Amino acid sequence: MKTILKVSGMSCASCAANIEHTLRKEKGILSASVNFAAEKAYLEFDPGVIVLDRICEIIQKLGYKAEEGGKETGHDHRLEEIRKLKNRFLASLVLCVPILYLTMGEMIGLPQPDLSMGANALIQFLITTVVMAVNYPLYVSGLKKLIQRNPNMDSLIEIGTVVAYFYSVVVSFLLWFKPDYGGDFLYYESAALILVFISLGKYLEGITKGKTSEAIKKLIGLQPKEATILKGIKEVKIPIDEVVVGDIVLVKPGEKIPVDGIIVEGYSAVDEKMITGESIPVEKKEGDTVIGATINKTGFLKFRANKVGKDTMISQIIKIVEEALGSKSPIQLLVDKVSFYFVPTVIVIAILAFVLWILTGQSFVFALTAFVTVLIIACPCALGLATPTAIMMGTGLAAQNGILIKSSKALEMAKKVNVVIFDKTGTLTKGEPEVTDIVAISLNKKSVLQIASSLEKNSEHPLAQAIVDEAKKENMPVSKIEGFKAVPGMGVEGNLGGEKILLGTRRLLSESGIDSGSIENKMQELENQGKTAMILAKNKEILGIIAVADTLKENSKEAVKMLHNLGKKVAIITGDNERVGRAIASQVGIDKVLAEVLPQDKAAEVKRLQEEGSIVAMVGDGINDAPALAQANLGIALGSGTDVAIETGEIVLIKDDLRDVVRAIEISSYTLKKIRQNLFWAFFYNVLGIPLAAGILYPFIGILLNPVIAAIAMAFSSTSVVSNSLLMKRYKSRL
Repeated sequence: MKTILKVSGMSCASCAANIEHTLRKEKGILSASVNFAAEKAYLEFDPGVIVLDRICEIIQKLGYKAEEGGKETGHDHRLEEIRKLKNRFLASLVLCVPILYLTMGEMIGLPQPDLSMGANALIQFLITTVVMAVNYPLYVSGLKKLIQRNPNMDSLIEIGTVVAYFYSVVVSFLLWFKPDYGGDFLYYESAALILVFISLGKYLEGITKGKTSEAIKKLIGLQPKEATILKGIKEVKIPIDEVVVGDIVLVKPGEKIPVDGIIVEGYSAVDEKMITGESIPVEKKEGDTVIGATINKTGFLKFRANKVGKDTMISQIIKIVEEALGSKSPIQLLVDKVSFYFVPTVIVIAILAFVLWILTGQSFVFALTAFVTVLIIACPCALGLATPTAIMMGTGLAAQNGILIKSSKALEMAKKVNVVIFDKTGTLTKGEPEVTDIVAISLNKKSVLQIASSLEKNSEHPLAQAIVDEAKKENMPVSKIEGFKAVPGMGVEGNLGGEKILLGTRRLLSESGIDSGSIENKMQELENQGKTAMILAKNKEILGIIAVADTLKENSKEAVKMLHNLGKKVAIITGDNERVGRAIASQVGIDKVLAEVLPQDKAAEVKRLQEEGSIVAMVGDGINDAPALAQANLGIALGSGTDVAIETGEIVLIKDDLRDVVRAIEISSYTLKKIRQNLFWAFFYNVLGIPLAAGILYPFIGILLNPVIAAIAMAFSSTSVVSNSLLMKRYKSRL
C-alpha cells in the first residue's frame, strides 16, 4: 500500500534523513522517502504487518508531527506556518533594537545613556531572555533531537546561543555581585542577533519553499467545484465529488469541463492548454473525448462521464507529480547520506576548534567564539534543499508542458540517454492506414476510387476501411456489389453490373488469369516507399492502383532531427518487413532499423543495444510496448494520456507530439544543471564557511569570524539555493 503523509517540524535535511533512516528499519515498511522541501513522507508499506497509525506514532516519537492527507490541496497549510515565522522574526527584530543601540550605538556616534556596566548587562540579559523565549520552538526542537541523539540544525543553533547566553549570564553575575570585577566580553547581542537572522532565514525559506510547489497548486486549482448534470429533463448543479460514471453532464460556453467523458451531443472548441500544453483550442464533436479541467470555448456540449474523482486525467497528473516528488534520484541519495552525518560532524568540529584554541594558548572567550561560530555557520538546510526544490520545479515545468515525469530517477536518466528507439505503429506513424496514392490506368482516379470503395464497403479489413473513408471525404456514391467474396491474404472480389471486379495482390490477379507485368515498375516504386499497393481490375482489364499506408505523424521528422542535433542516435522498431521499416526510416532520417520484431521480442532488442553500451530510451504507445518500455533505461509512453500509457512509462507524454521527447530531455538537462549549481553552492558554502568559522585564517591574517556574521551567512544560504531553483520559472523552451 502506498500513501503520503504530511510531516511538520523538520528544520533541516538531517531531520528528513533521520525519519527515513528510522522508518526503513521498521518491519513492514517497504520503502520510505522524506522530502524536506515539500514536507512530505512518501511511504509503501504492508498493512498486514504495520498500520498507518503506528507509522505516524514512530514519526511523532522522533519529535515531528505526522498526519494523513499529505497530498497537495488547493488550501496551503504552509501559509499559517509562514505567518508564525514572520511574527517570530518581527518580534525578535524589534526586541533587538535596544541591544544594538547599547552595544553598537557609540561606534556610529549615537548618544549613550549613563549606565553602569551592571545595568547595561541587566538590560541585555532581560531582552535576550525574551528573544530566546520568542524563539522557543527552535529550542524545543533542538533539545528533543539532542536527547534522542539525532541532533539537527536547531540543535546547532541551540548549543551555540545557549552557550553564549549562559557565559554572558556568568559574567553578568560577576558584574552584579563582585564589585572588584573588571568586566569581560558579553555575548548577549550575539545570541539575540543570531536568533534574529535565523528567524529571518526560516521565514524566507518558508516563503520560497512554498513557491516551489506552485505548479501542483495550479493544477489543483484548475478543477471546477461544481458540475451541471441532467436528471430526467431537469438541469441540476451538484458538487463535482458527487458526479458518477454514466451521468450526462452539460457544459456551456466559457465553463470548465468538470470530469472526463465522451460527447453525446454538441460541437465546440475546447482549450486543453492546461493539460496538454497545446495553445490552439481543439475542435470537439459527438464521439470525441473531453478532459476534466479544460475549458469549453464556443459551443454547448453534452457528454457522458466516464472517469470521475481520482480516475480523471487531472487527478492522474497530480498523482504522478506527487509521486515524482517522493522519489529520490541517485544524486539525492548521496546528499541524504551526507546530511545524516552532517550535524554530528559539525558538533565534533566545533568542540575540536574550542579545544585546539585553548591548547594553543588563546583565551576562553576566543575559543568560545570559534565554537559558537562553527555551530551557527553550518547549514544542512542548503544541502537538503538543493535537489528536491529543483526537482519540484522541473517536474512542475514538465507537467505544464504536457509531460509527466514519474520519478527523479527518470528526470536524471533522460539527459544520459544516447539512443532513442521509436516504435513505428501509433508512435512514429498515426496507426491508422490512409490512401496515399491513386494511379489511374484505364479509368480516371475518381472512378478507380469509386469502384474500389463500393467493393471494399463489404470488407472489415483496416486497409478496406481506409479506402472507404477516402471515398467518404470525396462524397462519392456507392455502387451495389453482388457476390462479394474476401480472398484471405490476397484481396476481395465481386460483381458490378454483371462484370467481375477484383481488388488485391498480383497473386489474386494471376489466379484470375490477369497479367500485371505492365504495372510492375509502378508497384515496386510504391512498395519501396513502405506502401501497400492494391490492383483494381475488371474482367481481364487493369483499371488502376490504390496505395495505402500508415502515414507519419505531423512532427515525426522534426523530432528525429532535433534528437540528432542533441547528439542522440535514433532507431525504429517494427513488426513490419525490412522494406517498410527502411522506407519509414528514410522519410524521417532515422539511423537504425529493427524490423520484423514481434512485440514479445522488442525487449530483447533493447537489451542487446544496452549490452553494446548504449543508454536506451524506448518511445512507445504504452499498449503493446510494455516489455520494451520496462527493459529500457528510460521508458517514454506516448498515449494521449491513456491509462495504459500512464501505468507503463517512466515519462508520459500526454500529447501525440514526438517533439515532447526532446522537450523532456531538455527539461531534464535544465533541471540537472540547476541541481548541480545548487549542490556546488551548498557544498562550497559549508566547505569554505566551517573552516573560516573555526579560525583557520587567524594565524595568517588575524581574523576570526563573528558569530553574528555567521548567522547572517547561514540564514541566507538556504534561501539562495531555493531562489536559484525558483529561477527555473523563467525557463523557455528552445523548440
